Amino acid sequence: MDLRYSEADEKFRAELGAWLKEAVPAHGKAPSIHDWPGRRAYDTGWQRKLFDAGYAGVNWPKEYGGRDATLTEQLVYYEEIARAHAPYVGVNFVGMLHGGPTVITEGTEQQKAKHIPRILRGEEVWCQGFSEPVAGSDLAALQTRAVRDGDVYRVTGHKIWTSFAQVSDYCELLVRTNPDASKHKGISWLIMPMDLPGIDIRPLPTIIGDSDFSEVFLEDVPVPVENLVGEENDGWRVTNVTLRFERGTAFASEMYQLQESLRDVVEIAKRVTRHGVVVWEDRALRREVGHLQSELDSLWAMMKLSVSETAQTGMPGLGASAIKLYYTELYQRVCELALGVLGRAGLAREDVGGLPTQDALRRMLNSLSLTIAGGTSQVQRNIISERILGLPREPR
Repeated sequence: MDLRYSEADEKFRAELGAWLKEAVPAHGKAPSIHDWPGRRAYDTGWQRKLFDAGYAGVNWPKEYGGRDATLTEQLVYYEEIARAHAPYVGVNFVGMLHGGPTVITEGTEQQKAKHIPRILRGEEVWCQGFSEPVAGSDLAALQTRAVRDGDVYRVTGHKIWTSFAQVSDYCELLVRTNPDASKHKGISWLIMPMDLPGIDIRPLPTIIGDSDFSEVFLEDVPVPVENLVGEENDGWRVTNVTLRFERGTAFASEMYQLQESLRDVVEIAKRVTRHGVVVWEDRALRREVGHLQSELDSLWAMMKLSVSETAQTGMPGLGASAIKLYYTELYQRVCELALGVLGRAGLAREDVGGLPTQDALRRMLNSLSLTIAGGTSQVQRNIISERILGLPREPR
């Protein structure tokens, strides 16, 4: 597929760029990380502005409110959003980046009509109920049970690392509906309303100082059977659709933002002095920046390939695991470089000397979780070796 930008693409870029130039400053500064009502209002407000301007769900079907953009327009969109430092999807990254796409791919027409337009308009916020304390990296070992009781599933269990659960309306929830089947065969994928009785949300403070993650305890929660996505006990297949979105195209905008971050590191290096010399004069530093930039260019090429595959098949392929692995480990290296340039100032939780030390430290600490969330780097390496390269499976 030809991924060169056409005249029409550049016209789209100019229109989007002009809109962002006005819309981003007008949306104002993001609220405190501790102001949850404010964060939801800020993020969903931006989503509504994207929708009203015709830029929401750039690759989603028009019939549900998306733009149904071409492949190259999608890439232009990701580039311009990052370049303008526009608000990210924020509290609704689950709904926008993999929950909604999964419903589009696997959901019923009724589920699509109910949820997709509302996600695009910023009226629904979703969270993810996949991980469990006892399952670790073996997601298929989950134990949360769902027992059919007439028109509802009675759900009981315990989820952890549920991002933004405290402001979510729905949860993409994995449950075990057949405890007698092998662990990959007895799983189902449910849409759980977060206002149902029996749901207890307990935020988990992190080293960064925020509480984006929560534990979610479920006790006899009545989830309507009509909220089943796919067939009962076919949830592991649906889950892999979700994970491919989460590991692949979901990172597109962030990957381009990482290029912006590397450019910021260069600008900082040109301002910071050490032993009376500007840090940017260090040849080893400049060489490392060059290497990182070349790897970022390669990563963006991988993303173009993934987006191309998604456009053809409706979902990312197994290469999404390679993208997730490459991106998250490269992200850590860029963050480490930023702290190295800042020196001791990089340990401050507040900005020092007019330098963005607070953001650099937050990004570094957050980068540690990226190689775990969405499947650890070890899991991704197994997928790449066994399912892409065809190497023998590890002895079980």
